Amino acid sequence: MFETLTERLHRTFRELSGRGKLREKDIRSGLKDVQMALLEADVNYGVVKDFVKQVQAEALGEDILDGLNPTQQLVKIVHDQLVELLGAEHSEIEFTDDSPTVVLLCGLQGSGKTTTAGKLALRLAGDGHRPLLCATDVYRPAAIDQLKQVGEAVDAEVFTLGEGEPVRITEAAVSHAKSNGHDVVIVDTAGRLHIDREMMEELAAQAEAVGDPEVLLVVDAMTGQEAVNVAEQFQQALELDGLILTKLDGDARGGAALSARAVTGRPIKYVGVGEKLDALEIFHPDRMASRILGMGDVLTLVEKAQQAVDQEEARKLQERLLTARFDLEDFRDHLRNVRKMGPMDQILKMIPGMAQQMPQIGAADLDEREFDQIEAIINSMTPEERRDPGVLNASRKRRIARGSGVAVQDVNIMLKEFRELSKMMKQLTGGGSARIGNLQIGMR
Repeated sequence: MFETLTERLHRTFRELSGRGKLREKDIRSGLKDVQMALLEADVNYGVVKDFVKQVQAEALGEDILDGLNPTQQLVKIVHDQLVELLGAEHSEIEFTDDSPTVVLLCGLQGSGKTTTAGKLALRLAGDGHRPLLCATDVYRPAAIDQLKQVGEAVDAEVFTLGEGEPVRITEAAVSHAKSNGHDVVIVDTAGRLHIDREMMEELAAQAEAVGDPEVLLVVDAMTGQEAVNVAEQFQQALELDGLILTKLDGDARGGAALSARAVTGRPIKYVGVGEKLDALEIFHPDRMASRILGMGDVLTLVEKAQQAVDQEEARKLQERLLTARFDLEDFRDHLRNVRKMGPMDQILKMIPGMAQQMPQIGAADLDEREFDQIEAIINSMTPEERRDPGVLNASRKRRIARGSGVAVQDVNIMLKEFRELSKMMKQLTGGGSARIGNLQIGMR
């Protein structure tokens, strides 16, 4: 989402760095560029004004102007202020001692509440919880059926009474959870096309009926400044505990993520970063600030690798790498593990420095269909050919090309990429002393 903002900020800091020692007017000029970049990213004007004021106050100190590398110090100040703007520390659901914890998801129609309910259930289940989904949107046609489909996809039970009062359904769901060992109830509430008194009264009644629930507002980040306005209005009418921003992987300018916390005073707890049901991340202000500044996000990358890659498989692959026995079956399994981590463009942006290279790489080099093609080629080989590519003569390559629906040239390109990766692996593991982690990404 932050591609344009990241590019603008990177360009500004690169220009400042080229000047060497900075003068006060250089910093003021650079911060004007930062201000324009934030405004163009649809960040709230008041938020931008306060942000730049804070950065300028620190950046114009003698320690910065007289420092050995003032531009790096300025980048650090901007980074630290971004972290503060986004919430300083990450915040998650606060689970009650008296089970079950009730999570009330609210928001306007179209914000992604129902899908987010499923994503949250999947994430909490992965953390060892036993969530129950509760359908209380009795107004929107097929809303209950949609939640049932989502629940089935994430293997979570869905509680519904069909028609009825949302308050009564919520109370019944909590009772059912207590009787059946569910420690979390995720309530998918009814939305409206706009904020009105009736909706707010119903949400307040649902919250009151279950004591002290975790009230999370789901907002569509693609709506930009409007998402912030919606969040502010909800916060004024209903006591929120936090926000979930959906569609943060979209093409919008990202202002909602930078403004929502400052405008509402409520932390962003989760962000939706894709359509798949596992594409819900805990929001870490420091990591997001690093992504915005093009510094990557190694911690999230490592977490994704740990979740996607079976540790025993990783250990066996590492052993094969250290003994130079990396073959096409390993190559195929390696690609599958990388793809489990998410879309390749998102993965690459988590590598420090890659955000600046993305425009040069281009969308064509990140076409996921290329990975499908590579896997199809390898699958069209015999076990002997996968273990020893050296046996592949022209006749065998023609057979493999026909079997995978590609040209012989594509088979040769894939084999060349494999040889280059194998060569790189041997260099990295020369002498058997180097340690290879769970992740190694190669690009041609």
